[in-house]
Amino acid sequence: MKLIGMLDSPYVRRVAISLDLLGIEFKHEPLSVFSAFEAFSKINPVVKAPTLVLDDGSVLMDSTLIIDYFETLSAPPSKLLPQKSQELATALRTLGLALAACEKTVQIVYEHNLRPAEKLHLPWVERVTGQLLAACAELDKQLAAQPSLGARPDQAAITNAVAWSFMQLMLPDVVKADDFPALKAHAVRLEQTDVFKRYPIA
Repeated sequence: MKLIGMLDSPYVRRVAISLDLLGIEFKHEPLSVFSAFEAFSKINPVVKAPTLVLDDGSVLMDSTLIIDYFETLSAPPSKLLPQKSQELATALRTLGLALAACEKTVQIVYEHNLRPAEKLHLPWVERVTGQLLAACAELDKQLAAQPSLGARPDQAAITNAVAWSFMQLMLPDVVKADDFPALKAHAVRLEQTDVFKRYPIA
């Protein structure tokens, strides 16, 4: 089984960490959707990271769909999402916020790095930045009220930490660490664990 994509992508990284915690063996192949576009396209013509090639050759893509696949196959003690409806709803709300933060970060980075400067649309950047900071504020509030302290991180905890590290890698001047102390502390704690260290962001 092969996981294709770079670990500086929060989507690739959350899959790698999740598969590890679920006890799924895989080989990581760090192909870039930019510099290795042609090689990547031979594995998945859509060139979407993460891409997972199963042992039978089936190709899966999208981090949430890949994780859902293995979550479905896992026995209850191994699952990374709660099984009770109310707890699941809370976890899914957290995941929605963290993934929205990742999406908005990517949009801002692409806007500045891929679009010609003369075509930069500042009202759009301001809107997306506001959405990014709103997601971070909600996550920080949630973690301050109920920090995730379990010995084994669940999917919400994993994605929160991965999202934060990605934001700090890409937009530290926009998402200022001192403005979100609970979110920062949560990510710092998980980044010090062995499973996170096995899949470093950079």
